[in-house]
Amino acid sequence: MTAFRLPVFAAALLVLASACSRPAETPASASAPEPAASPAPAGAVASGRYPDLFAEAGYPRAETEAKIQAAFEQLFHGGAKEQAVYYETGSNEHGPLAYIHDVNSDDVRSEGMSYGMMIAVQLDRKREFDAIWNWALTHMYQDDPAHPSHGYFAWSVTTGGEPNDEMPAPDGEEYFITALLFAAERWGNGEGRYDYRGQARRLLTDVLHRQEITGPTRRGEMTATNLFDHEAKMVRFTPDVRNAAHTDASYHLPAFYEVWARLGPEGDRGFWQEAAQVSRDYFAKAAHPQTALTPDYGNFDGTPWAASWRPESADFRYDAWRSAMNWSVDWSWWAADPRQVELGTRLHAFFAAQGVDAYESLYTLDGKPLGGGQTTGLVATNAVAALASRHPQRLDFVRALWERPVPSGQHRYYDGMLYLMALLHCSGDFRAWLPEDGAASP
Repeated sequence: MTAFRLPVFAAALLVLASACSRPAETPASASAPEPAASPAPAGAVASGRYPDLFAEAGYPRAETEAKIQAAFEQLFHGGAKEQAVYYETGSNEHGPLAYIHDVNSDDVRSEGMSYGMMIAVQLDRKREFDAIWNWALTHMYQDDPAHPSHGYFAWSVTTGGEPNDEMPAPDGEEYFITALLFAAERWGNGEGRYDYRGQARRLLTDVLHRQEITGPTRRGEMTATNLFDHEAKMVRFTPDVRNAAHTDASYHLPAFYEVWARLGPEGDRGFWQEAAQVSRDYFAKAAHPQTALTPDYGNFDGTPWAASWRPESADFRYDAWRSAMNWSVDWSWWAADPRQVELGTRLHAFFAAQGVDAYESLYTLDGKPLGGGQTTGLVATNAVAALASRHPQRLDFVRALWERPVPSGQHRYYDGMLYLMALLHCSGDFRAWLPEDGAASP
């Protein structure tokens, strides 16, 4: 199976033409409006033409490919003390084991593990994919049917596999599911835990249909439910029923829900199609009308949620960096909601006014800076936002990503994962791996 794409020769001609039309020496501060890299009306999935923002910004394809490979090699196979976030830890009866390390917090998170798998399948790195998945199932997955997190992955465990918190963070399940579906199409299915499609569909069934379970956890007795609210048709912030009626804008992944509507269990495909549109509507509600910034946590009606244990979650902070990446990829792949172009343009206008090289990382929703300096993670997601933006400086954000070094040191986990995924998005190499004829999979 393959992703929707042009034949290699034709794709090469398109890249060459794009590179020739925008030479590398084009000034980054050019004031003339630049055309938006909008996909064909049906989106990149249908057309097979995934926008290459780096080519549009004037960078040769060979340099782009080298940059991506260098970033992967450093973050996955670089020096253990200052460069790598991927660590192999021997093997078990199922094969090699490896985890993605949040160096700063000194734990392993479902978020990073699922990001690692998505990066691996996009780059055709099956060994790394399988090793991460094996570790996640071995040390993070809850198979006890009496446990409140049954069917989900602990969002945080130690590097030795002991849970810090058994409850899930639903974005981890969302990336796990989609990475597994893409692996099934790209590599074919194996057996047992490497039956990628079977594993993805089992997870899809649980995240939507799992019933309430009450039982003991490390944080005391808890009742947990499914990960998607059936009435709101939205991803929850948590299945813990005490806070289950809330969400997180950066967990909304309509581009993925469209994939699930084609490759997931047949009886649930209508729900996922509706969920994709609900998430598009949610972005329009949650994004501030002047800045397009979204809060870290939110209510189902689109208003910010200041959680009692983290009142700053009503601001634009670390989770919220990813919201623009999510709506921009959805626009690039499916082109289903033109409001996403308006959102991207508005977001770029805000950050351009702050200064492309000077904006901070944390803000109130109306644009008051809260510090944080300029971090690679936000630079990365702002570059991806150029997939759905018509702002005259949209490619300046892409060039800012290009100029950034591969993250290293204490904060290389979150910055590094977003950096590498952004390279894939901006190069056109982050693709939806679906059946060749585009038909829904039985």
